[in-house]
Amino acid sequence: MLYQFSFGSLFFGILVLIAGGIVVVFHQKLADNLGSGVSSYDRFKFWGLVTCGAGFAIMLSLHTIPLNWLLNSLFGGGL
Repeated sequence: MLYQFSFGSLFFGILVLIAGGIVVVFHQKLADNLGSGVSSYDRFKFWGLVTCGAGFAIMLSLHTIPLNWLLNSLFGGGL
């Protein structure tokens, strides 16, 4: 079976999506306090958007497909 929906993944994906959204919304303040200021605004915003994409993939349980491909290629087995 290649795809199976999971409510646990849905809720965890929502949490990751919220965290990424918070980083995107507050990227300027985070970059000022944690990064090197104006020069890292785009980097913080980019990683916030990447986190949102990962959260969306986790929400739909799509993260298991590339993980299965990776495990099959490395170990010959699966999840």
